[in-house]
Amino acid sequence: MPTQPEQKCCDPFDPAPWQDKEITWQDKLFLKDHVCSFFHIPLNFGQVVTRAMKKIEAAGAKAEQLMPVDEKSLWGADLYIPIAKEVPGATNVRMSGTFLTKVYDGPYKDMGKWIADMQAHVKGKGKETKKLYFCYTTCPACSKKFGHNYVVIMAMV
Repeated sequence: MPTQPEQKCCDPFDPAPWQDKEITWQDKLFLKDHVCSFFHIPLNFGQVVTRAMKKIEAAGAKAEQLMPVDEKSLWGADLYIPIAKEVPGATNVRMSGTFLTKVYDGPYKDMGKWIADMQAHVKGKGKETKKLYFCYTTCPACSKKFGHNYVVIMAMV
């Protein structure tokens, strides 16, 4: 009996390029969208990404895998999807800044420990955190499939 091919979802994530790095963006282009949350638990993350990716693909604006999230409040977060060109009918924004990055792997319940570690990392570099962004590298199903739940924390310094 033939088996159905596995549906492609998330690409495997390589943490090496993001582990303990300093990156600088100058007017990096993003599609910005909003995710509704309940105590920082996203309620419609997948729907928001799917909706945004349809717009990005229609515009031929090729998105990158790493999408910074600004966890603005208990009730919502702003999602930034890096794009190659502006997307009609979307909120296009540019971001500039210098960021220190670290990659974490494990359950989301460890987020508090990861944030404390990142804050100590930034302080150890003699810098001050202005803002934190969180990059969830794969969906929950793909995290399970790949055996890793990588999260990149980016500290704007």
